[in-house]
Amino acid sequence: MSLTAILPGRLGFGTAPLGNMFRAIPEEEVQATLEAAWDQGIRYYDTAPFYGAGLAEARLGTLLSAKPRDSYVLSTKVGRVILDEVESGDRELGEKGGLFEHGRPNRMLDEWTAEATERSINDSLKRLGVDRLDIVWVHDIAQDFHGDLWLQKFEEARTGAFRVLARLRDEGVIKAWGLGVNRTEPIELTLALDEPRPDGFLLAGRYTLLDHEHALQRLLPIAQEQNVSMVVGGPYSSGVLAGGSHFEYQQAPPEIVERVEKIKALADRYGISIKAAALQFSLAHPVAAAAIPGATRPSRIAEDVAALNETIPAEFWTELRALGLVSPAAPLPGGA
Repeated sequence: MSLTAILPGRLGFGTAPLGNMFRAIPEEEVQATLEAAWDQGIRYYDTAPFYGAGLAEARLGTLLSAKPRDSYVLSTKVGRVILDEVESGDRELGEKGGLFEHGRPNRMLDEWTAEATERSINDSLKRLGVDRLDIVWVHDIAQDFHGDLWLQKFEEARTGAFRVLARLRDEGVIKAWGLGVNRTEPIELTLALDEPRPDGFLLAGRYTLLDHEHALQRLLPIAQEQNVSMVVGGPYSSGVLAGGSHFEYQQAPPEIVERVEKIKALADRYGISIKAAALQFSLAHPVAAAAIPGATRPSRIAEDVAALNETIPAEFWTELRALGLVSPAAPLPGGA
């Protein structure tokens, strides 16, 4: 089933920050943020066992388990099995070292076999307190976590997780499956397979105002041709496009800060928010079905809803392109 037929709107909620990404977030702040998202009409929620070693799923479950199951769409991911035992020392997370150092200390197994996939889904259902999932993404089988071993991980997923999820979809247990990654290459490989066929993909950080050229050249034309939709993760590039200081989960380098300042100066001149420009750009591609910014403060949800609905003059987009701040090939809102 296509993602556009499943998703209830163009704006969802990404729960990675609720796994204590970057900082330890008080429980009351988390629940106030989730309640704000619900009150603002958000009905698509994405999570993963990886986010704080199950912490984000458990926190999201506090909200969703009390809501009618047919009133929202829920996605989570497979690839990490959370164990009861505590892990000592630093986790090995490739380029993302220290990302969830404030999360739960439980040991995580990276495994995409059929058995691990089914176990992961069952564990997620328990943490979330729900009886079913709508979408399941195969998580992080890419270079940023596994370096030169990523193709080995991909093959494990192809013969394990892919087949399990395709079967569950065909049986009607889930509505859709795909990949949830921070790189385009695993999705390109998947779309080149004869089977199994994904319904969509969650691409984080690779279709934003700051980073979109590669996806435009390599991935999105294939996805459009195959009628496979994209959920845009990280539309604010880890926060730097929304007033934060992180890019790619690290402190933003000077060249990125400079680029953001140029975009913001143009946005200020047109009296619009850079957040609105970032969100609406990510959703302008025909393949984009929804975007899922994350938040840890209730006020951010209202900002996201306002950013989605803000009117941006066509002249802003025309000038953004003329200044070389966006690819000539990128579809722009309103056909600018």
